[in-house]
Amino acid sequence: MDTQVLSVDGEPKQTISLDDAVFSRAVSEGSIYHAIRNELANARVGTASTKTRSQVRGSTRKPWRQKGTGRARAGRRSSPLWVGGGVVFGPQLRDYGYKLPRTMKRVALKSILSMKAQQDALRVIEDFTVETGKTRDLVKILEPISEGRRTVLIMKDEDAMVKRAARNIPWLRFLSYQRLCAHDLYYAERVILMESAAAGLAELYGNARKK
Repeated sequence: MDTQVLSVDGEPKQTISLDDAVFSRAVSEGSIYHAIRNELANARVGTASTKTRSQVRGSTRKPWRQKGTGRARAGRRSSPLWVGGGVVFGPQLRDYGYKLPRTMKRVALKSILSMKAQQDALRVIEDFTVETGKTRDLVKILEPISEGRRTVLIMKDEDAMVKRAARNIPWLRFLSYQRLCAHDLYYAERVILMESAAAGLAELYGNARKK
């Protein structure tokens, strides 16, 4: 798959070939579904918790005698029927995360990248950095390409200045090509790929890796 590489000014600079195994494969909707579901489950915080009647602190003394008072029988104040008592079948601490097969996750990421390419939502830009670390300088580069839409910028290396400049841009997320997020990629309206990251993805996921 051939595509143009844009300069930081938004002008076509050259043409490169993207690996068909990564950017032109058949889209597996099932793998995409499972990958996004797995990421959301792993990010879920299962800290909701209630106490059962055995965990409620307090006296275990019988509130009143069994018979002769005219009131209903009561065994202890931690009963779920009492205010301040235990909770029946309430939420407990738990981990919602689970492991997804590595092959399925790779297929999902390649499917999303291919889908974005088919939708003409994928752009390749020459490698750049923001020496000033200022948000306005990064916006000046990306806004003409992204048109202010929900955008993911895929980089090859961790660039502290680019990350610093991107922190205050609400429509931008940045990812390393080695740590892609299926959820962010799928819901992005624009995917901007640095030229070196495109080569890294081909090496990591493409046919070159199998040889």
